Amino acid sequence: MNEPPISEADTIALQLGWLDYYRGVIETKLTGLSDADLRSSRLPSGWSPLELLRHLVYVERRWLRWGFAGEQVDEPWGDSGGDPEGRWTVGADESLDELLGRLHEGGATTRRLVTGADPSALVAAGGRFGEADRPTVNWILFHVLQEYARHTGQLDVVRELVDGVTGE
Repeated sequence: MNEPPISEADTIALQLGWLDYYRGVIETKLTGLSDADLRSSRLPSGWSPLELLRHLVYVERRWLRWGFAGEQVDEPWGDSGGDPEGRWTVGADESLDELLGRLHEGGATTRRLVTGADPSALVAAGGRFGEADRPTVNWILFHVLQEYARHTGQLDVVRELVDGVTGE
């Protein structure tokens, strides 16, 4: 897992590189935790590491497939029981390996959808966005990137609380 090169000037390629990097950090933070630690919370807010991972799977899906591409997707708010303001959930049958696979598949889909896109292009209408409220692809990628960065920092804290492991 490497940061994108410091010489990268293409904003789409730069953001895709950072998203790849954060996916790798998240995988590293979660790998090695017991199933009990993956499914329990160490924080007052009550979310578990697996719930956060599942949330990121849905975040990328919501913003890129449903938002940018305008695809109709089943259960866009599936990470929170169908409620955009709901608490994150994870099924008893969902595993770390399955969710990491979905995270990386979502990353590959994001890369396929936006590579070569004009950063100022408005997203498709008809998915997540109507005609009047369409953001640019650049805005969406920055939004998803800040979600990944924030949640990676939260996982840093959780991992340190669980077993003392720190760093990227």
